[in-house]
Amino acid sequence: MASNSLILEMRGITKEFPGVKALDNVTLKVDNDSIHSICGENGAGKSTLMKVLSGVYPYGTYEGSIFFQGQEMRFKNIKESESAGIVIIHQELTMIPELSVTENIFMGNEITNNGLINWHEERRRTVDLLEKVGLNIDPDTLIKHMGVGQQQLVEIAKALSKNVKLLILDEPTSALNEDDSANLLELMRGLKKDGITCIMISHKLNEIAAISDAVTVIRDGQTVESYEVVAGQVDEDKIIRSMVGRSIENRYPEHESHPGDIIFEVSNWCVEDAEVSGKMLCKNSSFNVRAGEIVGFAGLMGAGRTELMRSLFGRNFGIYKSGTIKIHGKEVELTSVESAIEHGIAYVPEDRKTLGLNLLDSIRKTIVAADLKKILSGWLLNPDKELAAAEEYRKALRIKTASVDVGVNTLSGGNQQKVVLSKWMFTEPDVLILDEPTRGIDVGAKYEIYKLIHELADQGKAVIMVSSELPELLGVVDRIYTIFEGTITGELPASEADQESLMKRMTVTSAA
Repeated sequence: MASNSLILEMRGITKEFPGVKALDNVTLKVDNDSIHSICGENGAGKSTLMKVLSGVYPYGTYEGSIFFQGQEMRFKNIKESESAGIVIIHQELTMIPELSVTENIFMGNEITNNGLINWHEERRRTVDLLEKVGLNIDPDTLIKHMGVGQQQLVEIAKALSKNVKLLILDEPTSALNEDDSANLLELMRGLKKDGITCIMISHKLNEIAAISDAVTVIRDGQTVESYEVVAGQVDEDKIIRSMVGRSIENRYPEHESHPGDIIFEVSNWCVEDAEVSGKMLCKNSSFNVRAGEIVGFAGLMGAGRTELMRSLFGRNFGIYKSGTIKIHGKEVELTSVESAIEHGIAYVPEDRKTLGLNLLDSIRKTIVAADLKKILSGWLLNPDKELAAAEEYRKALRIKTASVDVGVNTLSGGNQQKVVLSKWMFTEPDVLILDEPTRGIDVGAKYEIYKLIHELADQGKAVIMVSSELPELLGVVDRIYTIFEGTITGELPASEADQESLMKRMTVTSAA
């Protein structure tokens, strides 16, 4: 039997896949009415452990025992774990965009009378649930018309509809801006007061420090450390050492920049929203990037950073209205993604699963996908060249996988991001656009990607980096442009910028 003070105890959990031991004798103890954070590098086994707990990997497919509220549990599927009061909210939200808030909340758990759905009761309960999570919105609103932060709250409302006792949140703030993240953390504190225990998987150490009652660190499928803490007094450096097995003295590697001539220049770029006539997504945007330079773009969610970058990459977002692009001083017409690639531009998208990867493909096929000409022998694809290229990038970027022949859908989020980076590095671009390149990635993998970005700049490439994390921009880039409502509002050398000066420019229509 597990201790009465514990809501959850997982003992000796071992889970193997062909060629890989994902979990090796993992132990986890979670107290009642607490917020327990789980940390670890991408691929460490965090999500696998939660899938074991929630029945995604059913009893019999793993070794070890699960005790919940003092009783041993042998879940055969997710429905059984939810019936017991365990609900997981995945990093990639699972709602159906074309359905309403009410329909999504009660999908699979409908309220019925005589075999018919009681829409009135479902809608009434939805109003109550939305009030609990602090979301003031019409229950009939379609999910596709809501922001990511609001969708996250609807997911939590859905969990509350199932009488949740233990709520698992996998990277809950990875796609949220600062305000939405703060609201979500405050909601978790409120859930704790209401007797709901939370497990949070996160790479954001400042959030872990602010909210956690206990921390468990997993490395290479094993429990490294687990200890209670006082919220607001978490030793972030200690967590980093436990996660990566070494000390990272500086989270941002030192780098000396040597910019050359301007490679990429954009002038008066204007793009209209394809869905809302007359709404401008980009308003007379002008900027440049030099060889060997890393230029950052800062802005709040919805400011237009991603819209600008996607429209520049072959006009694949919005409706182009006017503006010019010069590469190496020569004006070019990039009217398609293919033409952008041919002119030496690469784009690593913010949404890697939807825009960056074909989740049905293998790692080796994905890495070469953007430049198949390089692996041709005559008119045929050469599988030996394909394998050699995939292996080169697997080693160079330390992609954790047993084989490059496995599907990219088997990889952790951080390793998927490395595959996307590999795909575009394989094209040997002159201009590399990185949109949120470290989102959902642990601190150790972030450090590796920062070093990689510096190496690309040292090779003479022009690097553009979009990030929602101001400390990241200040620590990695050479110059920073700020955007507000589709307009570039300022430009600062990173050495002269700070979070306050950037935020000021991110919230006004013109630079101070």
